[in-house]
Amino acid sequence: MYYESFGDGRPIFFLPSWGGDAGEGRDIHEPLFEQRPGWRRVYVDPPGTGQSPAVASITDQDGMLAAIAELIDSIAGDEPFALVGTSAGGLHARGIVRRDSSRVLGLLLRAPGIVIDRSRRTLPTAEHLLPSAARDRQHEYYDTAEEVADLAFLGRIQRDVSTYGLSVDPAVRFERPTLIVTGRQDTTAGYADAWPLLDDYPRATYAVLDQEDHFLPGPGSLVYRALVSDWLNRVEHPDA
Repeated sequence: MYYESFGDGRPIFFLPSWGGDAGEGRDIHEPLFEQRPGWRRVYVDPPGTGQSPAVASITDQDGMLAAIAELIDSIAGDEPFALVGTSAGGLHARGIVRRDSSRVLGLLLRAPGIVIDRSRRTLPTAEHLLPSAARDRQHEYYDTAEEVADLAFLGRIQRDVSTYGLSVDPAVRFERPTLIVTGRQDTTAGYADAWPLLDDYPRATYAVLDQEDHFLPGPGSLVYRALVSDWLNRVEHPDA
């Protein structure tokens, strides 16, 4: 599985959205580490995305999670690590926490996908929507990522709720620094369905950013960076 790695120190793994690759997470988050040493940043291309080929034996989300977890284990070894998951990557990150929360230093969920069945998601209604300023980013990153992704492989998993969700609910109590960032105008995953996660994460900050959709951060990039910086501070000094 392909990944990009920068810096030295505690591992922090960035897991992208469904069909996304390492580039989008890298370009958003790398500026945050220019003045913050001590982290090894690892940006992952899951199977069937970016430069990682599809794996025929993977037929559901459980298989995808197992492949990502194996990569994390091979890089981190016995060392504790932090997790950043975007959209479907948030599901993978929560699944890894569910497997062994003791190894995870902190968790960041960015526009996380919570409800697998699209018909059951709580989404903002049309009258609350604003013109999206993120469409250029969507074209730059997500459309480009789709051009190289194995859409047939990913589509076979995504089209059925029974294979797109994890077989085991990833909900688990996690008492280390957590950040959940959602977009007020997110019509893909919404923001309301992530609110109940606070019951699992007693040390979580929860933010709903106005003028942001599923491809956040756009207009609110300064706010997003401030939130992530605060989260990193809390991970670095958990008892402060």
